[in-house]
Amino acid sequence: MSSGVRIDIGRIDEIPVGEGRTFAIDGTQIAVFRLRDESLRAIDAVCPHKGGPLADGLADDRVIVCPLHNHTFDLCTGTEVSGARMSVRSYPVEAVDGNIRVTL
Repeated sequence: MSSGVRIDIGRIDEIPVGEGRTFAIDGTQIAVFRLRDESLRAIDAVCPHKGGPLADGLADDRVIVCPLHNHTFDLCTGTEVSGARMSVRSYPVEAVDGNIRVTL
């Protein structure tokens, strides 16, 4: 994957408001969240702790909680905020004509 490549990965209406979905892009799993204010966030889809599916976790307007062991990650930066020293990559994401566009 090249840095700065923009890819349309799906339709916004594939993700219910307040939930996340995982998309595969060039072998990378990316979780995209459609927040209650309709904004989008994108991070790596796999928790670095034990491989938990982050798109299945509980999200609010700023964090996602891994469904396996409750590690919490900032949706904007990917930084782990619950005390451990882990992080996931965050990706620029935007809505363009009803499509989800992620920049890698």
